[in-house]
Amino acid sequence: MSRRLALVTGASSGIGKALAREYAANGWDVALTARREDKLRALSEELEKQFGIETYVITADLADPAGPGQIIDALRAAERDVDALINNAGFGLSGTYTQTTWKQQSDFIQLMFASYCELVHRVMPGMQERGFGRILNVASVAGLSPGSRGHTLYSAVKSALIKFSQSLHFEGKEFGIHATALCPGFTYSEFHDVNGTRSMVSQMPSFWWLSAEQVAEAGYNAVQRNEPICVPGLWYKFMTGLMQVLPTHMAMWLMDRNQSKFRAAEDTTQSTPQEG
Repeated sequence: MSRRLALVTGASSGIGKALAREYAANGWDVALTARREDKLRALSEELEKQFGIETYVITADLADPAGPGQIIDALRAAERDVDALINNAGFGLSGTYTQTTWKQQSDFIQLMFASYCELVHRVMPGMQERGFGRILNVASVAGLSPGSRGHTLYSAVKSALIKFSQSLHFEGKEFGIHATALCPGFTYSEFHDVNGTRSMVSQMPSFWWLSAEQVAEAGYNAVQRNEPICVPGLWYKFMTGLMQVLPTHMAMWLMDRNQSKFRAAEDTTQSTPQEG
């Protein structure tokens, strides 16, 4: 195959779908994976028709520990190597820590962190052998800010993904492998419809919002340039920069003062998994 292959997890909607389209537009073949096969098939047909590339549809649940292996086995059967790994699949888990079950939290950790790490571990050796690779881990500005009330593990996991990506950035340099943590803020997608927070976030200022296409373009360009961290949008660059220089107690005070504006309904809202 003359074209390189990008594997995009959580490709059925939102940022994942936009990232798949961004890679296809730049001449990559794309492997699309998520749980919703109908949406993946529709996107597959669209990308092949519009960009003349080849796509692969792989349905898998990355909250299942068997998921990463199933994806890699499917690509191995198709005799394709992964040249770019875009770890994007995820969901939000509303409510405080004890308002959720451990099964929900365990699935969250498996999907949002363990699956990312395993997929990197499975594809990076091949990238090293070929002297080329791109790894884009979709994190969040939450990983660069203090933790908030509710979504208890979200900031923690996103922070871990940022540190993970920084380490991969250093480890990949000698092999031609680029690694980037993409850290978007609020992005228009199905995410807020699925976790029941659409009415809350719709009340926030318009300049807080990014489109999935803006985020995808920024992420693609950042990993091509081998930037270890990418924060799309001027407002979020300012906000995360401020959080890095403020004393911790002051940053936490600001979080405590402002989080009620968009977390008020978390005590009674529960979410269901949402990919991409």
